[in-house]
Amino acid sequence: MCDGAVSEFVDLGDQPTANGFLLPEEVSAEFRFRLAVGACEGCGLVQLVTVVPQEFRYHAGYRYHASGSVSHREHFAADARHFLEAELTGPDPFIVEIGCNDGVMLGTIAAAGVRHLGVEPSGNVADIAREKGIQVLSAFFDEECAVRVHAEHGPADVVFGANTICHIAHIDSVFRGLETLLTPGGVFVFEEPYLATIVNGMAFDQIYDEHVYYFSAASVQAMAAKFGFELVDAERIAMHGGEVRYTIARPGARVPSARLAELLAEEESSKLNEPATLAEFGRNVARIRDDLVALLQQLRADGKTVVGYGAPGKSSTVTTYCGIGTDLVPFVCDSTPGKQGRLLPGSHLPVRPPADFADPYPDYALLFAWNHAEEIMAKEQAFRDGGGKWIRYVPEVEVI
Repeated sequence: MCDGAVSEFVDLGDQPTANGFLLPEEVSAEFRFRLAVGACEGCGLVQLVTVVPQEFRYHAGYRYHASGSVSHREHFAADARHFLEAELTGPDPFIVEIGCNDGVMLGTIAAAGVRHLGVEPSGNVADIAREKGIQVLSAFFDEECAVRVHAEHGPADVVFGANTICHIAHIDSVFRGLETLLTPGGVFVFEEPYLATIVNGMAFDQIYDEHVYYFSAASVQAMAAKFGFELVDAERIAMHGGEVRYTIARPGARVPSARLAELLAEEESSKLNEPATLAEFGRNVARIRDDLVALLQQLRADGKTVVGYGAPGKSSTVTTYCGIGTDLVPFVCDSTPGKQGRLLPGSHLPVRPPADFADPYPDYALLFAWNHAEEIMAKEQAFRDGGGKWIRYVPEVEVI
């Protein structure tokens, strides 16, 4: 972003691509890279030290489907309604979504008859979106793509991204594209994992290959200014345990919000971007690893059974970093059909359908999808009624 020196503060070891679920015969050829994170000494932007090429991460076999969660569907429907009511109100408005996945947000936009385009490089989820009647361009978003979209569809009133912008290493090209694509009064809105949630909440498993950047309001403000834009709003949202929705506009086009000023002040007072804060986070990550492994080993020694619940991308980070194998957690249950019958990247734990969770129930369930804890625990009430216990490791290792 600014060519400053990057100071490393946490190393999670050799890791796979988080959504690279494997068949048993593919294990020997599994791709690995060193998963380490540092902070720029110039602008403060927290980022991966090694970036995995985007073609390795997003392809026709991509396993993440955004519509798989009830809470996700509800959240993105609300996002769409907000845009329809607050931004897409002029004559023939147009919205572009970067990384539309299976169309979980654009479905509501399309149903309202508003012009739209999803830009999605993963062919399999792009096809699912098209089946819903959503217009999709199969491509990576960059300056060249933005010029093409502008030529074919005209300027966009809104460019939106959810859990996507932090995945794009070539952020400079994205902003050059926005300069071409956005209308003079248009906005770039994106929702991403929040650095404070990760650091203060010890959500270290949100660090993986797809997440190139870990934004704070201060680093996004610096990023917007560098590329000729202005950060005008930053709103905390509940997604994934606590994200921030950023709104960027052309300079002077909108009045910066009071909550943006409050969040910037909060980051400064908490010393979020200070090297000492980030170094302490790195030490605490190692402690949580040790605590979790010790608990699992003790349960095994006591003759207790443990099964993993949920196989999101972050489950690869924690199982690989902690060295959790089938001797401690024999398998993981997940509701995504494309993951079932495959192996979790890195640790190679088998992924099975949710029905296997109750056949029979384990003594303990290690909750990898902790950001959906309320939804999952309500769904699995019979497990708790039968004496089953949940294990969480964010922000601390605990048995529920």
